[in-house]
Amino acid sequence: MGREVQVTSRHTTRFKEDIIKANIFITITGTNFEYGSDYLEKGMIVKLVKEPDNKYDKEAIKVELKPFGKIGYVANSVRTVIGECYSAGRLYDKIGDKAKAEICFVTPSGVIAKVKNSEKDE
Repeated sequence: MGREVQVTSRHTTRFKEDIIKANIFITITGTNFEYGSDYLEKGMIVKLVKEPDNKYDKEAIKVELKPFGKIGYVANSVRTVIGECYSAGRLYDKIGDKAKAEICFVTPSGVIAKVKNSEKDE
């Protein structure tokens, strides 16, 4: 039996399959506007939540961590994306309204996390 994937379109199904097959990394930015990044550690799981009503960026993806709530955003600018990480714009159509990511590196330039999926990585 194949696995069941509930999505809204054929394209979203293909994108979610790409996440299963690929290592997709993101940069978490804006942590200094919230709580800083000193408390963040490798292995922590964060929640990614699309924010389509964001007045500054229609492809904004908020990053949350319990119990803090919002700790930043997925970077969406050539100035804030580290290396070959995906920008929020590249990631936006590849996830549902929510997703999870695991923190891999905490650097002075930003936090790098790997996007997870419920079947393979959790």
